[in-house]
Amino acid sequence: MTDPSTLASEPLFGLPLADVWFGLLFFIFSMFLFLDGFDFGVGVLFATREDNDEREQLLSAIGPFWDGNEVWLVVFGGSMFAAFPSVYANLFSRHYLLMFAILGALLVRGLAPEMYEQRHDDAWQQWWGRAFVVGSLTAPFFLGMFTANWLLGAKTIVTLPGLVVGLAVVALTVVDGVAFLRLKTRGDLRDDLRIDGYRALGAYLVLVVLTIGYIYRTDLALRSALFSIPVLILVFATIALAGVYAAATLLDRYYVAFGAAAGLVFALVGIVAGLMYPAIDRASGLTVETAIVSTLQLNLMSIGTAILLPLIFVYFGVLYTAFSGPIKAGESY
Repeated sequence: MTDPSTLASEPLFGLPLADVWFGLLFFIFSMFLFLDGFDFGVGVLFATREDNDEREQLLSAIGPFWDGNEVWLVVFGGSMFAAFPSVYANLFSRHYLLMFAILGALLVRGLAPEMYEQRHDDAWQQWWGRAFVVGSLTAPFFLGMFTANWLLGAKTIVTLPGLVVGLAVVALTVVDGVAFLRLKTRGDLRDDLRIDGYRALGAYLVLVVLTIGYIYRTDLALRSALFSIPVLILVFATIALAGVYAAATLLDRYYVAFGAAAGLVFALVGIVAGLMYPAIDRASGLTVETAIVSTLQLNLMSIGTAILLPLIFVYFGVLYTAFSGPIKAGESY
């Protein structure tokens, strides 16, 4: 047991808590990108469906989950503010317009399906259907731009790698969305989605290669990190997971494909974290060790998180268990 009198002077159990919180921060970000990612993907795929019954199935698939999934974005922001307040202040103030763009896109994405279901005339549903697609497309795109700018230490909002990574994240969410919908739907719709998944996967891999090539040619500091063992493992894991996803989709192994899609998301965020570490905000020169809060705050937060995080997982376990299985006939959003 740790002596309470040492909470202000020593990390709990001698653990490297600054590094633990760095990893936890990116784990939380991965959870958001994975869970809300399939919501975004479903929203993008909504544009490819013209049949009203199929559109209703897409909305019904994400109906019970999307607002709960966004909790992870709040947890991510709160965790950064609590553990790395100087990073929070520097990063978000530098890219506050991008953050407003992300929040605006999330607002449209959340409002559109609610309004879509309020009236059943063509003009109304067409307008809100388009809003749903735009919100679902722009939210991951801006999120990708934000992530690329954070990684590269960019001080401007619009950068070439930011645009490429933004498109890559959109493609990844479509891969995620297809995998989720093939769990939740049946019949022709589920079969048709297979091609959408392959196209999105191909686009994602091409865009990732372009991003890695850009980093290799233009950023000497990140180039060396690119050849570190953890990053190389994650790059090869991405290739392997893409193969598993493609094969599982072809063989209708739905849960395997969904697991591979999740792995692709976690691998991408892991690559970003691996390239960034030990820095946590290159633009301001902050590292994990210099940006972390005091030992007392860190210890108290760690105790609180050790209690709360399992409760969050229990909540999500109950939620996804209660609404598991395919959509039933006539089920609505």
